[in-house]
Amino acid sequence: METLVEIIARKRDGGALTEPQIARLIRAYTEGDLADYQMSAWLMAVFLRGMNDDETVALTRAMLHSGDVLELSSVPGLKVDKHSTGGVGDKVSICLAPLVAACGVPVPMVSGRGLGHSGGTLDKLEAIPGFDVRLDVDTFARIVGEVGTCMIGQTDRIAPADRKMYALRDVTATVECIPLIVASILSKKLAEGIDALVLDVKVGRGAFMKTEAAARALARALVRVGTLSGKRVTALLTDMSTPLGLTVGNALETREAIEVLHGGGPADLVACTMALGEEMLIAGGAAADATEARAKLDRAIASGAAADVFRRMITAQRGDPSVVDHPDRLPQAPEVVEIAAAEAGHVVAVDPLEIGLSAVALGAGRTRADQVVDPAVGLTLLAPLGTAVTRGQPLCRIHARSKADIEAVQDRIRNAFQVGPEPAPRAPLILGRVDA
Repeated sequence: METLVEIIARKRDGGALTEPQIARLIRAYTEGDLADYQMSAWLMAVFLRGMNDDETVALTRAMLHSGDVLELSSVPGLKVDKHSTGGVGDKVSICLAPLVAACGVPVPMVSGRGLGHSGGTLDKLEAIPGFDVRLDVDTFARIVGEVGTCMIGQTDRIAPADRKMYALRDVTATVECIPLIVASILSKKLAEGIDALVLDVKVGRGAFMKTEAAARALARALVRVGTLSGKRVTALLTDMSTPLGLTVGNALETREAIEVLHGGGPADLVACTMALGEEMLIAGGAAADATEARAKLDRAIASGAAADVFRRMITAQRGDPSVVDHPDRLPQAPEVVEIAAAEAGHVVAVDPLEIGLSAVALGAGRTRADQVVDPAVGLTLLAPLGTAVTRGQPLCRIHARSKADIEAVQDRIRNAFQVGPEPAPRAPLILGRVDA
């Protein structure tokens, strides 16, 4: 039998690995028989040499089966989840999961925290007083069955190999590798016991994938490998050249998602939510096409059913459901200051990366995984892309813990807004669709 070092060397030299070889390597690492420095060497070999589809499927399966795979057969219907590759102002999951569940499609969702300039769904949910994302898998499955959806973080037993490997990738410059990204995303998502997955692959300066070509390559790989793993997978490519919605920050974004469930919310956030919801209802067998799916989503909002599912989910996860009807009970920052336009014209650009990093600097995000976020702080965009403004008109509202925090970011925020004499065209929100 080959040694583990020989398996690493085979990939170093550009060879393709078999499923048993990959399974053995991942098992050895999960059980502590392969050292971090050895796994780092293998990750770099994959980064430089790549993987074919068969190898990526094998890696996904090995990481998936490194821990528990949830059993949700007791929950009737096709289980469908959604995953976003992350962006600035992306609070879609918070309104999407209860909305789709209200239409009869169960949504088990294992979400992540923010890191870097992009926010995390778990941090936004934890802005709700008492909300608990640290549930065991049995409680998770029970809530999905009773409420229709549940949103938790990755437990120690869901794809533990991914947890260990991602920590290494983060410090060995091997994050930006499509086979490793695909296996990381799909191993966690398939562990939820889902039947189908809808992906939101963000494109632009505020996204992980900066170009449409790179995003499409990632979407195609995710769809191919997910399909080969026996699941129905589709992906939408959505624009992230400007922040999504009007808020960036945990309580602020949760409040905006609640607005969508009540029939309001910014047009771009509603459009993104509905487009992904249509895909999920079709994948879950609740609608034959986008027209029927949109009608069901609209009815779930108008009837109050979507908001009611969110109340029930919050209650089941030990949070305060009154925030659904009284969002002013969410945390609020003590210091609020507005940044004004220096000249008249049209807002021709709002840099999502600078906006995201500014929110992190205020305390809404983290630069290390062990940092605690401030749920109350963040930004409200008062003049989003395309807005005609006069000199002195507010562009952005800063919600901060202190005046010193405001002073530290206000120039950066002001420079994130570009005002020109003529309006600039905005990229379409939906840039493309990828399916099997």
